Amino acid sequence: MILHATETGRGPPLVLLHGLFGAGRNLGLVQRRLSGAFRVLAVDLRNHGASPHAAGMDYAVMAADVAETLAAREALPAALLGHSMGGKVAMRLALERAALVRALVVADIAPVPYPPHHRDLLAAMQLLALSPGLTRAAADAAMATSVPDPRVRGFLLQNLLIGENPSWRIGLAEIAASMPALEDFPPLPGARYAGPALFVAGGRSDYLAPEHHSLILSLFPEARFATVPSAGHWLHADDPEGFLALVVPFLTALAP
Repeated sequence: MILHATETGRGPPLVLLHGLFGAGRNLGLVQRRLSGAFRVLAVDLRNHGASPHAAGMDYAVMAADVAETLAAREALPAALLGHSMGGKVAMRLALERAALVRALVVADIAPVPYPPHHRDLLAAMQLLALSPGLTRAAADAAMATSVPDPRVRGFLLQNLLIGENPSWRIGLAEIAASMPALEDFPPLPGARYAGPALFVAGGRSDYLAPEHHSLILSLFPEARFATVPSAGHWLHADDPEGFLALVVPFLTALAP
């Protein structure tokens, strides 16, 4: 599948991969800051953003989408920066097709299965009545009980197309069917990525914890670890300057 991507800058290719319910534009600040040194492609993964909808969202399929898209744009090999679900896609591509990946940045996720974290958010989106003429304010109010955090509601509602016939931009049915695969990260026996890798944790998040380091090093032997102390799981949004202070030196040191 050829994915939608927004491209800026010139230089070695750098690919940004967003998390669940997100889109490439969520990494817009990162893209702007790095486009002075890189050709930055912010990709919408399948069933997200402006990319096509299709059944099947395991990490092998999504990594293949990214590889096909970058090949079509003559943007290989590339450095990959992935957050959460996008970090798992980046890790899968690096482990499976290491020659395509110049370097790897993984933001607040580990190569492990996770318990269900986001099924309640998915259910809240599915239950929203898409009545003709629905406004964003009305949708926000309708979801306030099931999603009490206004920041999280705003993040989810960026996917709502409002108007006379409102609809979800993202493929909710396809995502719902794929949640077990998205929560998982099946091992690839014998696979390793020996290139440069940086794993960045949010200090207020438990997604990427010290107990994951030994497994990460067995798969990514050159991995370095860093933390943005003030940030939660959305570390690039919680503390963009702290996140960029770690990522920019790592990536610019690789530039030819």
